Amino acid sequence: MPLRLLKIGLRGADKEPRFFPEASELRESYDVVIIGGGGHGLACAYYLATRHGIRNVAVLEQGYIGGGNTGRNTTIVRSNYLTPEGVRFYDASVRMFQGLSEELDINLFYSERGHYTLAHSDEAMRTMRWRAEVNRHLDVDSQVVDREAVGRGIPGIDLDCGGSQPVMGALYHAPGAVVRHDAVAWGYARAAANNGVEVHQKTRVTGIKMDKGRVCGVATDRGDIRCGAVVSMVAGSTPRITEMAGLSTPIEIFPLQACVTEPVKPFLDTIVVSGSLHVYLSQSSRGELVMGASVDPAVLHSTRSSFEFVEGLADRIIDLFPFTARLRINRQWAGMSDMTPDFAPIMGTTPLPGFYLDAGWGTWGFKATPISGSTMADTVANDRNHELIQPFRFDRFTDFQLVGEKGAASVGH
Repeated sequence: MPLRLLKIGLRGADKEPRFFPEASELRESYDVVIIGGGGHGLACAYYLATRHGIRNVAVLEQGYIGGGNTGRNTTIVRSNYLTPEGVRFYDASVRMFQGLSEELDINLFYSERGHYTLAHSDEAMRTMRWRAEVNRHLDVDSQVVDREAVGRGIPGIDLDCGGSQPVMGALYHAPGAVVRHDAVAWGYARAAANNGVEVHQKTRVTGIKMDKGRVCGVATDRGDIRCGAVVSMVAGSTPRITEMAGLSTPIEIFPLQACVTEPVKPFLDTIVVSGSLHVYLSQSSRGELVMGASVDPAVLHSTRSSFEFVEGLADRIIDLFPFTARLRINRQWAGMSDMTPDFAPIMGTTPLPGFYLDAGWGTWGFKATPISGSTMADTVANDRNHELIQPFRFDRFTDFQLVGEKGAASVGH
C-alpha cells in the first residue's frame, strides 16, 4: 500500500483539496453561458478566461462533466483528414494536445502510437494516396505503405482477413495518438475553475431567452440567467437546443457504439482502422482492446447499446485478429453522434445574434477538443468566426460551400 494512502487512512479524513471548487448558487447574470460540460464546453470556458480575460462565465451541464460524448469515445487523436480545411484544423488540435498535460498540470496519458487506415481495394488505395498527398502538402506526417509494411507494423494481424477482404496497404499516420478522455474533461474543468469560471453540473437548460432579436439569457431548471452570449456545445443534444433558439440545421442524430475487452498482455502498440470492415481498435494502457464501429443505421436519440452491434463488430475484428476470438467483452456503451451531410462540423456565429454553435461532430469530436475550445473562445470574444473555423460556418449549407470530409471518416457511415 502506498505510504500516502496509508497516512490518509490513519488520519481518518482526506485533507486533499477538491479537484475543482464546489460551484456556488447560480448568479443572476454572466457575460457568457456555455451549454454543455463536455470537453469542448470546458475548453472554451478555459480559453475565454485565460486568453481573452472573460472570466464571468458559467458552464451548465445537465448531467456530470464529461458524461456525454467526451466520456463515450475511443480516445483517438489524429489529423490525417482529406480536405485542406480539415487537415489544418485537426493538425492544430494535435499540436495543442501534445503540450496539454503540462499546460493543464495533469497527466492526460497522451501516447503517440501511429495510426493505420487499412485499404482493402484499389479504390481505397487511391483514397489513401489522395489523403497522403493533401497531408504532406500541409506538413502532416502521413504516407501510404504496402501490405508487407502493414504486416511488420501490426503484430498478429491476418492480412488475408479470413479470405474475405485482403489488406492491400494502408495510410500510416505517425502522430496518431490516444489520450485519457476523462482526464481531458477534468483537466479543463479544474483549469477553468481556477481562472474564475463557474461549472454547474445537474443544471438543465430549458429555454433560450431573447430580447429585440438577440439572445439575452437562458432558462434552467434552477432558475433564469441573464447573459450577453450563449454558446451551445452539446453534441447529440444539439437539435433540442437549436429548436429553443428557433434555428434549423441539417444535423441528424445516430447512436455510435463502442466496447472494451478484458485486459490482456500488451501486444498492439498502434491504432488500427478499417473503413471497409467498419472497425477501429487500439489497446489501452490497462491492456483492454478498445473497439468501435460505424454509427447505427437509423436516426435515434438514445444511448442504448445493442447485442447486434457487439456481435457484428466481434465478427469483423476476428477477421483481422483471429486470436481475439477467445477474449471476453467486458462492457459496451453508446453515444449520440450529431452528423452533418458533409461530415464536417458546424462552428461559429449563427443568424441569431449572441448565439454561437459548436456541433455536427459526428464520430470525430473528441480529437478536436483543444482547437474547438480555443477557436470558439476567440469567435465569442470577437463576435466573428476565427479563420480556422470559417469553412465550417453555419450558413455553408445554404450557399452550397460544403467541406466534403466523408472520405476521411475513420469508418464508413
